[in-house]
Amino acid sequence: MPTSHTVTAREISQENREGHPVIQHLQREVANAFVLYANYKHYHWQTYGPLFRDLHLMFDEFAKAVLDTTDDFAERIRMIGQNIHPVQLRQMQETASVHSAAAGQSLREMLEEADANLLVLIKEMRDGVKAADEHNDPGTVDLFTRAVQIHEKHEWFIREILKRKDGLVA
Repeated sequence: MPTSHTVTAREISQENREGHPVIQHLQREVANAFVLYANYKHYHWQTYGPLFRDLHLMFDEFAKAVLDTTDDFAERIRMIGQNIHPVQLRQMQETASVHSAAAGQSLREMLEEADANLLVLIKEMRDGVKAADEHNDPGTVDLFTRAVQIHEKHEWFIREILKRKDGLVA
C-alpha cells in the first residue's frame, strides 16, 4: 500500500513528464537564451559610429543578463525531473524561436533584429507563465515572471533607441 508521500511524489513527477507543456517552454527558453547571448555578443563586437560606446556597453550588459537566465532555466528543468535536450549549439538554434544574428547589418538593423527577437521571447515567456500556472507549477511561474522582466526592460531600451534615430545608419 503506497504512502501519502509516495502518492504525492508520483503525482508531481507525472506532471513533469517529457513533452509536458511546461517542460517544452523551459527547454525552448534555454535555447533562446543561448541564441540571444550569442546575438548580443555579435552586436557588441560589431557596434560602430557615434553611439559606439553606449551600444557596445549596453549589448554586453544584455549578454551578461541573458546568460544568467540560462542556468536558471536549465536548473529548473533538472529540478522538476527532466533532462535538458538542446545541448549542442545546432540543437539550440533548431529549438530556439529567436533568430541568430545576421551578418553585415547596420546598427539600425541589429537593433531592429534584437527588438523583434525580444518581442517573440516576451510573448513566449508570458505563454510559459500561463502554462505553468495552469499546471500548478508556481516555481516555474516565478522563474518566467522574473526573466520576462529582464527582457521587457531590454526591449524598452532598444525601442527607445530606435525611436530617436540619431547616430543610427539605416
